Amino acid sequence: MKNNQSLMRKSHFTGTKIRNLRKRNNLTLEDLSARCIRIDAGSAPSVSYLSMIERGKRTPSMDMLDNLAEVFQKPIDWFLDNDPEPNTIAPIKGNHGGIEGMALEPNFLFSNEILQIAIPEMLSQTGISGRQFAHLLIRAHQEHHQNHFPDLERAAEEVGKKNLYLNANDLLTIAKEKGLNIKWFDNLPKNLLNQERAVDDVLVTSYFTPPNTVNLNTLLHQRESRLKYDLAVHIGHAVLHNLEGLHCVLKIGGSDVEVQTELSTPNAQDTLNAWRDFESSFFAGALLCPKAPFRQLLDSCGYEIKVHEQLNISASVAMRRMTVVSSYPHWHYFDAYQPGKLKAVYRGNGIPLPWGNMRVVEDPCQHWAVFRKFTDDSGVSSAQLSVLMVAGEPRLYCCESIQVHDLAGSPHILCAGIDLTPAIAAQGFDAPEIIRQLQQLCIKHGGSSVVPHVLKTQLVSVARILNINWIERGIENEVRVICTRGNTCPREPSCYQA
Repeated sequence: MKNNQSLMRKSHFTGTKIRNLRKRNNLTLEDLSARCIRIDAGSAPSVSYLSMIERGKRTPSMDMLDNLAEVFQKPIDWFLDNDPEPNTIAPIKGNHGGIEGMALEPNFLFSNEILQIAIPEMLSQTGISGRQFAHLLIRAHQEHHQNHFPDLERAAEEVGKKNLYLNANDLLTIAKEKGLNIKWFDNLPKNLLNQERAVDDVLVTSYFTPPNTVNLNTLLHQRESRLKYDLAVHIGHAVLHNLEGLHCVLKIGGSDVEVQTELSTPNAQDTLNAWRDFESSFFAGALLCPKAPFRQLLDSCGYEIKVHEQLNISASVAMRRMTVVSSYPHWHYFDAYQPGKLKAVYRGNGIPLPWGNMRVVEDPCQHWAVFRKFTDDSGVSSAQLSVLMVAGEPRLYCCESIQVHDLAGSPHILCAGIDLTPAIAAQGFDAPEIIRQLQQLCIKHGGSSVVPHVLKTQLVSVARILNINWIERGIENEVRVICTRGNTCPREPSCYQA
């Protein structure tokens, strides 16, 4: 009783501090309760009890405080001091990720009418097709909304009943329930072969023929994870677009670049088809990895990439879904093929691109994790901390990369990462100073450096709050300074000096 009375006298700001810490780290009450349960179920507060603590209606026990202190990497005394938290620590609403925009001035030159005339001419001169331009628009839309498409999530959850462990037979049953017929093929029909301009390392895995037939490549029998994805995409087309999947052709391979025999300009159909393909692909990820159960699974395993093996889905599906379901918003994702093709990109934090996904970059920085991983065919993922100048300020990133082979036999690199800068600042550390110190150490030691003990301690606490295991592994490796292009290399001497 005496201990409880002592806690009550010292806990005037405890609820506010816990609430601010939770919001600062983008956690829901359910997330925080689940984190506490994993540390010690016996002392973990329920969701309702956490809510009452935050509103000052209940005082947490010492064991409960110890549990919360472990989650947030704070000493218990911090929760019990007499200093209230500032009101400015909650994340800023409406702080969208993605690439920064520019002022369109003088604005009369950027009217809809002028743009509709100028854009086709611009694309014609640069060799970009209407469909490629549509993909750029979709990616900008996706990054602006930080990958949140709740209507697509709901549609997938209604179909899959939030089942995290759907197998291929389950998906075949759902496809038939949605009115789809399934056929298998060994060779593409001639008309589709000509249309796709097939080359050796590109493989069509499935395609749709009206009115309701999904044609699956027999090679998919060899890889259920890819079979599940293709089925989920076609189910998405059926659910979202009433079986209008005429242009839904799924293919894989490193040379899957649009070949243009003549310059094409954008039209409404190009944009509509590209958007429908994106919606169906997003639907497929949500069907195979429903948001709430997948987030719980990721939290329980520290966002390890190997979680895809447990679900029998591809690593690419699992890693793309991480960027959606995580409570932390500052993610990026690359799917890269050599010699310099980013086939899939998401950058909710606006990280610059090391390569283009419409043209090959001649001088990419060789120290990006996604580039270095091409020389490693171990099949084991690896983590890297990287310092990169963005808009004149150094930022700290951490990513996990793995090399995989697609069904066509082409090697490619999957990379999921986060911008650590906001997470460091959210814990009250001086993020710009920490990153500048790391940058200077890297340059002093030729481009990479071990993380000093003091900084390592701070970064480990951030990693544990985020509950992402591979950040800690990255901290144990050398941090590297990277750039977007060789002609801006910050290393001394420059990697590209003669």
